[in-house]
Amino acid sequence: MPTLKPGVVSGEDYFTLLKACKDGDYALPAVNVVGTNSINAVLEAAAQTGSDVIVQLSNGGAQYYAGKGLPDKDVAKVLGAVSAAQHVHLLAEHYGVCVVLHTDHANKALIPWVEALIGHSEEHHKAHGRPLFSSHMLDLSADPIEFNLGESARLLERMVKIGMSLEIELGVTGGEEDGVGHDIEEGADNAHLYTQPEDVLQAWQKLNPIGHFSLAASFGNVHGVYKPGNVKLRPEILDNSQKLVAEKCGTEARPLDLVFHGGSGSETSKIEEAVRYGVFKMNIDTDTQFAFASPVGAYVNENPTAFTHQLDPESGKPYKKVYDPRAWLRKGEEGMAARVVEAFEVLGSKGKSLARN
Repeated sequence: MPTLKPGVVSGEDYFTLLKACKDGDYALPAVNVVGTNSINAVLEAAAQTGSDVIVQLSNGGAQYYAGKGLPDKDVAKVLGAVSAAQHVHLLAEHYGVCVVLHTDHANKALIPWVEALIGHSEEHHKAHGRPLFSSHMLDLSADPIEFNLGESARLLERMVKIGMSLEIELGVTGGEEDGVGHDIEEGADNAHLYTQPEDVLQAWQKLNPIGHFSLAASFGNVHGVYKPGNVKLRPEILDNSQKLVAEKCGTEARPLDLVFHGGSGSETSKIEEAVRYGVFKMNIDTDTQFAFASPVGAYVNENPTAFTHQLDPESGKPYKKVYDPRAWLRKGEEGMAARVVEAFEVLGSKGKSLARN
């Protein structure tokens, strides 16, 4: 098994990590974060289990990281992402795991956000010999495929120069992620939710000559958690896409590095099948949000008076240690970390970190 230096990976180290995932038939959870508490919970879970991980921010998560009081939302989305990236770079090495640093869904309106972040990675590369981020996602799945692949190619040409990868989406992922997404039709038997292998072949022929890209191919997956039967996952679409590209382009088996969006609430058997077909990355957000919130809510319910009075009305006992944010935020971190550990186990990545001690 290859080994890598702990910390944020990019360039050849990123490719080494992806190859290890596919060769070992496991995948990494890609966890959306919104602040230092959620980042630290993800790193804690990875360190506890000896697993590598993907930390990612949506545009809304990045804005929140910068602070909702920052008046210019566009500036906040850039600065928040940069600040979060610096936090991960500083701490990941000390947690002793490898981290892929990524930004999530960016539609047509958010292309300037991605371009600004690429600019920050270019400056970081000049100073440190590596980009600030490992990869970005450009989600133009709602636009014509010609525009989708054209813009993807344009940005990828810029990114490969500093050792970055681009994630694209073909087909649409139902549900919404910070304003980017699509409505779900009841029953989800919707052709738009299923990527066509011919489109995947077109993407490979356009982008692979430029540099590395990963693909979020839609196979019925959605953002969020929905009632049973509302979502019909068809991982065989991934297998068909892999086979078509391999046949038409003469590549080795499973040439595509695939991404599973909307992993929250998915059946374990479908997740395992998707990984067999070349998925190296599974996004998880809704489940980890609930895992953070649930223990915080329980803690508040167990200590109701402490959240309405600084002193007990009857005894005069101070409640400072109970309502101290470090007490209840820690409950959230522990809950989120436990859910990420579960993701490592389901995806088969537990104990498989490439980080050398």
